[in-house]
Amino acid sequence: MVATLGYGAQPRAEYAVNPDESRGRLYPEPASPTRTPFQRDRDRIIHSAAFRRLKHKTQVFVYHEGDHYRTRLTHTIEVSQIARSLARALRLDEDLAECLALAHDLGHTPFGHEGEDVMHECMAPYGGFDHNAQSLRVVTRLERRYADFDGLNLSWETLEGLVKHNGPLMTRDGEALGKFAGSGLPFAIRSFAKEYDLWLWSWPSAEAQAAAIADDIAYDAHDLDDGLRAGLFEIEEMREVPFLASILEEVDDRYPVLELPRRIHEIVRRCITRMVEDVISEGIVRLERLKPRSADDVRNAQGAMVDFSPGMQLAEKEVKAFLFAHVYRHEEVLAVRRQVSKVVRDLFGRYMDEPAAMPKEWHEGLDGAEETRVARRVCDYIAGMTDRYAVDEHRRLFDDTPDLG
Repeated sequence: MVATLGYGAQPRAEYAVNPDESRGRLYPEPASPTRTPFQRDRDRIIHSAAFRRLKHKTQVFVYHEGDHYRTRLTHTIEVSQIARSLARALRLDEDLAECLALAHDLGHTPFGHEGEDVMHECMAPYGGFDHNAQSLRVVTRLERRYADFDGLNLSWETLEGLVKHNGPLMTRDGEALGKFAGSGLPFAIRSFAKEYDLWLWSWPSAEAQAAAIADDIAYDAHDLDDGLRAGLFEIEEMREVPFLASILEEVDDRYPVLELPRRIHEIVRRCITRMVEDVISEGIVRLERLKPRSADDVRNAQGAMVDFSPGMQLAEKEVKAFLFAHVYRHEEVLAVRRQVSKVVRDLFGRYMDEPAAMPKEWHEGLDGAEETRVARRVCDYIAGMTDRYAVDEHRRLFDDTPDLG
């Protein structure tokens, strides 16, 4: 029924999403003679302007701090590789898993976590900001490339996985769940759901779950890597976390004398391997227990099928806590975050007061528009910016642009 921890492609499992049975697209199109629907979605994402901009959007370290740190684009590629590995081992549709990994960060603002936090604050009176919702908005509204429709007109399965890869967003009765329980679903999701039912009450496909857990694995590993290389913490401090301590011990036992760059890499790659193998093993157990006969059986399950084991869940939380203390809250990182928050906050205020400060295609039609409509247009514009462009725009409009290097 499911794969073993082995090599090579195997026949797709019956619980995998079958591209031949796709629910289609919001705007019907003839099938491609050479690609499955999910291969076609993947290609549209890769060729989108939003995907190209990921090259100049950062996560923890802003663009001036070095060419070797991850950007949204390099992170996305790493997530895609891990998602495909998980999908192959669990006999899922690799193309759909890859597609979802490639699309998952399209809605992120410039300046990583700080940019999103500030955008959420600025948009609080207008429904807030959520990068998953913004990713949906990008692929359904903001990409304007095709003559027949706005967005990329992706398949139902890709949109479903993109919007709820972390789990159900609402109950069958329409009550928002999780982080949206108090505030309700974001505008972008709520408005699109009126046009296209994405089963917001169900779990996503196993392929979407693979992309989601691949994101966690890649995040943990590359933030450890970048944090070490940036000198934000020392290798020996990793012994605070039992999971990391065991990896460090394994590396040092095998390679007693190893130069720092190689030592870091040996640690990071083992972190990825252990997490990936844990997800595969746990996925096999959960799938064999549920015995799903279709992708909808996975969607209708009471929990995720592709996830860490309980032991690895605890270890991963400890890794994230370590990163929070030693990387995300490091004074050097916080100092830069304070600077870039000013850039986003200033731009939002200026465009709200003066929409004409945005390019014509962005402020056109806003004369006399209600404030919420203006705010959403401003939000879309800023969220699409790269780090460099945001700084350049601030420098054009203000005299006190922070010196980011």
